[in-house]
Amino acid sequence: MLLKIQTLVVILFFSVCICSGQSDITGTWKTIDDVSGDAKSYVEIYEEDGKYYGKVQKLLLKPADTVCEKCPGAKKDQPLVGMILLRELESYKDYWSYGRILDPENGKEYKCSVWADGADKLVLRGYIGISALGRSQNWYRVK
Repeated sequence: MLLKIQTLVVILFFSVCICSGQSDITGTWKTIDDVSGDAKSYVEIYEEDGKYYGKVQKLLLKPADTVCEKCPGAKKDQPLVGMILLRELESYKDYWSYGRILDPENGKEYKCSVWADGADKLVLRGYIGISALGRSQNWYRVK
């Protein structure tokens, strides 16, 4: 009886360890506008040198040749498709943080944190200053 209980405890321990690890955020994600609820684009998240970046792969509501009129600096008037909007996210505990995200609608860049809500949903939180004063978007994995 004691052996069965010990075996059950070991199985539960390893199950918790496996389930509590970070999900893989690399891949293509459908972005959802936090105001209208419309799907806006496909963004590919990839890892480079231990940091994560997100590049626009496809626009869903605008023509493919749309440029970023309000973006700052070198990104101004550049095509949105191919543009890196999410940059330098770092793994931190059970989520990703210390990154930056560009909102091409207003040309502003925000601090960014990302966490997985299951295997196929990401929550992105963009903010200036403290996270509580920001806004969140849900992104869904494209299969």
